[in-house]
Amino acid sequence: MIGLDLNRLNEAAVIIYACCVLFYFIDFVHTNRRASKIAFWLLSIVWLLQTIFLFYEMAVFGTFPILNIVEGLYFYTWVLVTLSLVLNWMQKADFIPFFTSVLGFIMLALHTFAISQNQPGQLSEQLISELSIIHITMAILSYGAFSLSFVFSMLYLLQYRLLKKKQWGKKLIRINDLSTLDHMAYLLNVTGVPMLLLSLILGSIWAFIKVPDFQWYDPKVTGSFGVIIVYSIYLYIKIVKDQQGKPIALWNAAAFLVLLINFFLFGSLSRFHVYS
Repeated sequence: MIGLDLNRLNEAAVIIYACCVLFYFIDFVHTNRRASKIAFWLLSIVWLLQTIFLFYEMAVFGTFPILNIVEGLYFYTWVLVTLSLVLNWMQKADFIPFFTSVLGFIMLALHTFAISQNQPGQLSEQLISELSIIHITMAILSYGAFSLSFVFSMLYLLQYRLLKKKQWGKKLIRINDLSTLDHMAYLLNVTGVPMLLLSLILGSIWAFIKVPDFQWYDPKVTGSFGVIIVYSIYLYIKIVKDQQGKPIALWNAAAFLVLLINFFLFGSLSRFHVYS
């Protein structure tokens, strides 16, 4: 029972860590101090959960938990989280906590999957299944964000067309202004990209452990990373190039088409994915 509770502690840390990375990403691309503060407090909760687990391991086994690769991985993650908190608290390196958190999330996910392998058969399957559910849930949430972003871009293009042709009427009044539509599409993509990235990290670790002949060039895997790349290019064009208006809305529509191809076509071609 204690082992199960400790694994629940790790699962909770993974979920909270994912939310932390999401808020750090929002601050990274949008310079949002409120998001940075939320990420800091979420990271503090992760650190607290990890510290409880760390001291429990020391109390039970009477040794410092670095004697094997699994324990060393966990301590390494704890060090990363601690350093991230210190750097964030010092406010001398705004972007470092984000990149460190992504690395820490990967290490924590690897550790959580690794310790689940050491549990009794049924418990191990349950824990790995629950982690895969987190992966699927995050992927679906990201797809939902991308879908809504696509809707806002389509409304932008419709509003743009109505204004250009000077077709005044009820449709024009009921649709939000162009700047609002553009901004909402952008915010949804800012939310969707890190969620899909974290989902792919968890999914890749799960597949590497559970699928005997897992191949990185599986259509679903390469297609999912393709979706990440396309939407990352959207964010690059939007933020760095400061692209506005119709071109960025068309790019967003094209990115959603790539997402649909990956979901329906590549999903059916995949050798192991749950959607196939």
